[in-house]
Amino acid sequence: MPYLNLDTWPRRAHFDFFRSFDEPFFGLTVRVDATAAYHHCKAGGHSFFLYYLHRCLQAVNAVEAFRYRIEGERVRIHDQIHASATIERADGTFDFSYIPYVADFTDFVKGAKLEIDRIQSTTGLNVGVAGADVIHFSAVPWLDFTSLSHARNLTLPDSAPKISIGKLTERDGRLGMPVSIHGHHALMDGREVGAFVRRFEAGLGGRSAGAKTLAGNSVT
Repeated sequence: MPYLNLDTWPRRAHFDFFRSFDEPFFGLTVRVDATAAYHHCKAGGHSFFLYYLHRCLQAVNAVEAFRYRIEGERVRIHDQIHASATIERADGTFDFSYIPYVADFTDFVKGAKLEIDRIQSTTGLNVGVAGADVIHFSAVPWLDFTSLSHARNLTLPDSAPKISIGKLTERDGRLGMPVSIHGHHALMDGREVGAFVRRFEAGLGGRSAGAKTLAGNSVT
């Protein structure tokens, strides 16, 4: 796993600026089309949660900035990013998981189900099961939210992106769901979040990852 060459990185000034903030994370919430993904899962008997988690990790790993993590004064580029997802138990509590990303969906599901079974057979909150090579992921299937914030301990070093997905709802004959993305501003900007969203929605069978912005106020 190499380190980013900060001396030649065009965002070096941005890195130095934002990493000094008390709260360096910024967040966006978008709605993605999941019509094709939901019907695919229903027809094939797949877990919709694990399907969109897998597609989310595909998109995360495809956008390099989502694989950056701050280590002291350096930025490590991880080869692969996995998921630390919150998993609910029958008693209403949850625990943190470590779900390895595997490109093949069938193999990914096997590993994910083992981790889910482990958590659902335990009690309490086991902090520290995952390292830095993860996204912090949560599903909020009860709410069609339009914004979201996270509880954070600002005294602890943290540069992992945080992604949350909300309730699947129908609008104008299409199924969609809110997706909240929080990223460390020293490592990424809205451009990288946009690249992730396009790839994620394309993975769900929605808009193409290469779709062009038809209107906007970008200066580029």
